[in-house]
Amino acid sequence: MPMKGSGTPRLQEIDRWDGGVSWLAYPDEGMQRASHVLAADPETRDSADSEAQSGDGEAWVVDPVDAPGVDDLFASVGDVAGVVVCLDRHKRDAAAVARRHDVPVYLPTWMTGVADDIDATTERFGRELADTGYRSLKVVDRSFPPWQEAALYHDESGTLVVPEAVGTAEYFCAPGERLGVHPMLRLSPPKRAFRSLDPERVLVGHGAGVFEDASTALHEALDNARARLPAAYARAFRSLI
Repeated sequence: MPMKGSGTPRLQEIDRWDGGVSWLAYPDEGMQRASHVLAADPETRDSADSEAQSGDGEAWVVDPVDAPGVDDLFASVGDVAGVVVCLDRHKRDAAAVARRHDVPVYLPTWMTGVADDIDATTERFGRELADTGYRSLKVVDRSFPPWQEAALYHDESGTLVVPEAVGTAEYFCAPGERLGVHPMLRLSPPKRAFRSLDPERVLVGHGAGVFEDASTALHEALDNARARLPAAYARAFRSLI
């Protein structure tokens, strides 16, 4: 199994909930690069309203890896209003998707060194992503090794989107973990960014999301990151080879 897929992508929906959809473009790759399309203000959508469930409103695409058929997936959520990059190295196919839908790529105000590498119009967002109801959390901001990461959190729906700090792909998780801290962050996990959160679901940039007892999975992963480091590193090494 290659760590990073190449060639013709094959769209696979991995998660769907009232407020959006997540997908993989290369389901067989080891990295399990996951992308998401989120409905703006998902709590305002009436779950009993079939029209609201079939694509009324705005859709916001997060860290996309492009694939044939993905535009139909977007349409099931809403009209694309913007593409969001939440990690400095997750430019992925953000520019291509944004140009196709004639929308900007949105970046956190504090993120540097990314806009110039995106061949599309860019906009900045601060504490909240436009009028989506998702607030922005600074997770990691350091120059050595380079790492700039923001998470998105919707307080009403309990939806948390974390592009890299935690994941469910095999190389993130120690044995028995449903959610694991990135191998490079296990010595110093970013607990402060998530301390006050009680998410209903955690969507990640690598792997399927966590939808059952997500808050427990998140805080256990952060609290036990150091203690489980040897087992996690051993598993990650096996995944890489």
